Amino acid sequence: MQNKLPSRMIKAIILDWGGVLIDNPVPGFIKYCAEYLKVSEEKFKNIVIKFYFDFSRGLITENTFWKKVCYELNVSEPIVNSLLAESFKSVYSEKDEVIAVISSLKNDGYKIALLSNTETPMVDCFREKKYEFFDVTVFSCIEKTAKPDRKIYEIALDRLAVKPHEAVFVDDKEENIAAAKNIGINTILFKDSDQFKKELFSFLK
Repeated sequence: MQNKLPSRMIKAIILDWGGVLIDNPVPGFIKYCAEYLKVSEEKFKNIVIKFYFDFSRGLITENTFWKKVCYELNVSEPIVNSLLAESFKSVYSEKDEVIAVISSLKNDGYKIALLSNTETPMVDCFREKKYEFFDVTVFSCIEKTAKPDRKIYEIALDRLAVKPHEAVFVDDKEENIAAAKNIGINTILFKDSDQFKKELFSFLK
């Protein structure tokens, strides 16, 4: 864990979504979509990776994404409104302990932000949840940039109106943690709820 400044300096907590606030949805998404398209999970995953960069940054639409994926797979395009949204909702599982902690910290006056690499259909799903504890939400598909790009962290800090050393960033990917550390943000590499709580409160006590 990164050396921290005095706790009075911490004003905001910035959280990843998939893998921190909720269970990692990617394995379930791959399984769901591969079954729908009647291809192997491995084949589907290898093709999706080709187009994920553009899709997660909002550079292509879901319709274009599926056109490209299905062309590569040589299968018919989905006929449902949003296969991504359907797959996401089918595996959406909140980490209750994390949500309880964040809700409590919001009530204690800390600013709370979500910083997620995600796609437009998932943003729509997020908004349906009507979470009340987020002061700021930053989504890669809207900002046209994604973790670990420096710019997306700066967007989050700017909207929170805090300096890097006044924030704690929580993510389950080492490359995203490293990028946040490089600009001076306090960090926690999420492993499980107990470890998360212990490290977070060590910053705040």
